[in-house]
Amino acid sequence: MKPTLLILAAGMASRYGSMKQVDGFGPNGETIIDYSIYDAIRAGFGKVSFIIREEFLDNFKAIFEPKLKGRVETDYVFQSYDLTQFGIDKTIERAKPWGTAHAVLAARNQINEPFCVINADDFYGYDSFEKMAKFLTTEVSDTNYSLIGFQIDRTLSEHGSVSRGVCKVDENGNMAEINERTQVYFKGDGVVYEEGGVETDLPTDTRVSMNFWGFTPAVFKQSEPMFKKFVEANENNPKAEFFIPLVADELIKTGQAAFKVIPTSSKWFGVTYKEDKPIVQESISKLVADGTYPENLWS
Repeated sequence: MKPTLLILAAGMASRYGSMKQVDGFGPNGETIIDYSIYDAIRAGFGKVSFIIREEFLDNFKAIFEPKLKGRVETDYVFQSYDLTQFGIDKTIERAKPWGTAHAVLAARNQINEPFCVINADDFYGYDSFEKMAKFLTTEVSDTNYSLIGFQIDRTLSEHGSVSRGVCKVDENGNMAEINERTQVYFKGDGVVYEEGGVETDLPTDTRVSMNFWGFTPAVFKQSEPMFKKFVEANENNPKAEFFIPLVADELIKTGQAAFKVIPTSSKWFGVTYKEDKPIVQESISKLVADGTYPENLWS
């Protein structure tokens, strides 16, 4: 059974809908999401599921169906504010949905095979998709999940500090814990993170999570009770978000699942600062020039 690629795109449709052309990075206006899907198809994924807000369905279909028709199966998952579907009899006013792990839960009735989760607007590189596809077809189980571990110095911006989920990896190559460091940046030849005004050095080969996770559908049942607890604890905290690392951390601590950290040497690209955009465009141009990607992805 071919694995599924689940793309976290609920936060992106507003950008796509009104300013689609601004999001072009490839030679023919290809978006980052196009490159991820292209890599996933090449790596052997059988289906692409987009997590979106329902009101953007027609928009997304118009953008992606013509490109992907006949190449890969597509599916759309809606992330909404409705808590009754989780047996929570409350309406809680929020400006944005409940976060990445809640988005994954939204797919619980639509995904029945091993799957991986990625961010819509991050460029991960083919190596990550190939390694994840291999894991999802040969190793994954309901107690053995994974994440792609990027090398920290290959994920930073030259234009300011970024947040990174810094992984502690045990002797078996599994994640022991993941710590969100909110201010990570280059300093001299090295990398540091700052907390409370104190700088701490990080080895340049430290593994970080860029939200590229591998699961079986068992994760839905495992994380649903956690989400209910989270809502109870945060009903008066409209900004609190239920993130995937929270789920991973809980599964590891309770012994329900291990997470294999799969190392990649791929360079991660993303647009954290507007100054990053030309760098991403240039990086993609180089990959096109050296033959990694065709000049026109879909023709």
